[in-house]
Amino acid sequence: MNEAYLLDRITVNPEVMVGKPTIRGLRITVEQILKALGGGVTSEDLLEDYPDLEAADIQAVLLYAAKLVEGERVYRVAAG
Repeated sequence: MNEAYLLDRITVNPEVMVGKPTIRGLRITVEQILKALGGGVTSEDLLEDYPDLEAADIQAVLLYAAKLVEGERVYRVAAG
């Protein structure tokens, strides 16, 4: 799957979940999936817990998060 296909699965609509990024317009947010994964929930468990969720959606969430942080830079300030 290419990046464009995956990123198209992430949608933003002010009418759905107060405009937070969601998966395919469903009431499942990128944030929910990231927090679950970060908390140790497996992809398999997520797919069971959310019947509308697809494996490609989880890939899309991870890619979306990576794209958000790829431009971040941390600069050290010289002690002085």
